[in-house]
Amino acid sequence: MKNDIHAGHEGHHNVQPLSHAEKHSKHQHHDHHEHMVRDFKRRFVVSAAITIPVLILSPAVQTLFGVVELIQFAGDKFALWFLASVIFVYGGVPFLRGFKDEISGFNPGMMTLITVAISTAYVYSSAVVFGLPGKMFFWELATLVDVMLVGHWIEMRSVMGASEALKKLADLIPSTAHLLQHDGSSVEVNTESLRNGDTVLVKPGERLPADGSVKSGASAVNESMLTGESAPIEKRTGDEVIGGTVNGDGSLIVTISGIGDDSFISQVVELVRQAQATRSRTQDLANRAATWLTGVAVFGGIGAALYWYVIAGMEFSFALERAVTVMVIACPHALGLAVPLVVSVSTSIGAKNGLLIRDRGAFESARRIQAVVFDKTGTLTTGEFGISDLLVFDRNYSADYLLQLAASVESHSQHPIAQGIVKALEAELLSVSEFRSIPGQGVFGMIGDYNIGVVSPSFAEQASKDFSMGTIEALQSEGVTVVIVLVNSRVIGAIGCSDKIRPETKPTIDKLTRLGIRTYMLTGDNQHVANRVAEEIGITEVRAEVLPDQKSQFVKELQGKGLTVAMTGDGVNDAPALALADVGIAIGAGTDVAIESADIVLVKSNPSDVFSILSLSKATYSKMIQNLWWAAGYNIVAIPLAAGVLYSQGILLGPAFGAALMSLSTVIVAINARLLRIQ
Repeated sequence: MKNDIHAGHEGHHNVQPLSHAEKHSKHQHHDHHEHMVRDFKRRFVVSAAITIPVLILSPAVQTLFGVVELIQFAGDKFALWFLASVIFVYGGVPFLRGFKDEISGFNPGMMTLITVAISTAYVYSSAVVFGLPGKMFFWELATLVDVMLVGHWIEMRSVMGASEALKKLADLIPSTAHLLQHDGSSVEVNTESLRNGDTVLVKPGERLPADGSVKSGASAVNESMLTGESAPIEKRTGDEVIGGTVNGDGSLIVTISGIGDDSFISQVVELVRQAQATRSRTQDLANRAATWLTGVAVFGGIGAALYWYVIAGMEFSFALERAVTVMVIACPHALGLAVPLVVSVSTSIGAKNGLLIRDRGAFESARRIQAVVFDKTGTLTTGEFGISDLLVFDRNYSADYLLQLAASVESHSQHPIAQGIVKALEAELLSVSEFRSIPGQGVFGMIGDYNIGVVSPSFAEQASKDFSMGTIEALQSEGVTVVIVLVNSRVIGAIGCSDKIRPETKPTIDKLTRLGIRTYMLTGDNQHVANRVAEEIGITEVRAEVLPDQKSQFVKELQGKGLTVAMTGDGVNDAPALALADVGIAIGAGTDVAIESADIVLVKSNPSDVFSILSLSKATYSKMIQNLWWAAGYNIVAIPLAAGVLYSQGILLGPAFGAALMSLSTVIVAINARLLRIQ
């Protein structure tokens, strides 16, 4: 938003929220998706209920069960026509609409094939009701609509729902802020009313309401959700801060300088939106089969009619019936279930094994992964600090006692490093009095008669003459965060802390490498930290201190080289890259934003589940191919027979036998999909 919008502003804060439009759009998309799922279910239930009397009134079914004389009555054909008309109009309208979209986009597919079949069956059967010689296809029409409706319903429930990533991003911003007045007092206002130039007070533990710079105060700010930096960043006067990040133990007075389109979160929102809009998706295999079958059905039916009427000299009713039979049989019931059933089964298998599939197209692409890009913090590592080094400089203290002193004081702090030190202590905590925290310096407390401090190396160097930074520079050069332990202002030891690497990480990288899959690590952490982790887990391609747009740009670079890329991450900063990658994989313990931007979620936060994804994707794709052959392959025999190729030998495939073949194909497809569980 431009500053001149707020010219003359004084005490009136009524600017609209930055992401209102984006949030509204995403809510609309989510509601639309839910509405479509409910709509397909409702149409299926109604159509299936009406199909029962349609089957009872159909002459072919009556003949099959030998109940013709028991069920026929005056006007039964018109009753059958009316019921079938309801199914055609109410149950078939989604396919008719889809047909219109496919034809207008010059991309005929499943909707076109279904529309050709049901329209041909309905128009021809209606003509028979009103006097045209021939057989009615109303029961084939009804069952075909039912199967296609349930197939699309299953599919829509299995594919990715509407993404709420942008809403989650906006939710990082607190709803209220403490606006400072000219007299130094503060008033609570709605965050969306802030403007550039306003000054706000950010209390300990609060989220920053907007981007800006520190006017006064000092504190450690946790930016991990936005930048990927695992350790909180010390902020002092003049330092830049980002809206949505979490303030530490100190208070900050911040001058707002980044709202609207200029804010960091707004830029991430735009990156996610663009990445999602430009994602290339795998074309539905069933749609490709349907495209071919549509051409076969139309041209085969017309060809059969012309041959029998023009060349063979048969009656028009016979030629027309051949054409209709070809067009109806060419759209097998099983084709509508071939892919959705496999998707449903594989989704269930994945869920039971901690793999949540949100985007089927991307999941199918997982079998072709050539490169995996990993975020570091929270993905390859746990995102929690653990003790990596314990140095004792005073012989009067043991390592265990040093840790006990430090942990006892740190137990009063909420800093991530403090929590890591406390978790490492196996002994009991000592009683601490007069605890105080000094932002940028450390924490202090009295244990008995001793003043214990756990401080930064720079503070220790200034406070104690017997300490030199040279003693810990080797650790810092390896990316280890070091705190110094003081007893009565005298240095007695140092504790090195680092983000803990997940135990499954190195084996995962080794297996990927053996498969010929390239691995890369991107992180917002500094180069020293990145190099230490990369060396330990065996990744040679590393980029450190990267911003969200640089992560997504790196994915673009790999894709530009022709690689199928998977991105694995857990933070807000990973969202654009997750959305852009061919396969976005989110660690389940990560942020909602990362999860909503991803195609697959690893609930167990286990990097080795990447292999489970590869295996399941390959098995799923194999079953899809098998099912498509079972669903559509019988047309190789059925269509020529329906067209009358062997009529001279007395072999002519009628609608009833064709329907039996379709039913058999549907049963085989359903059983084959279930066999995926065994694999």
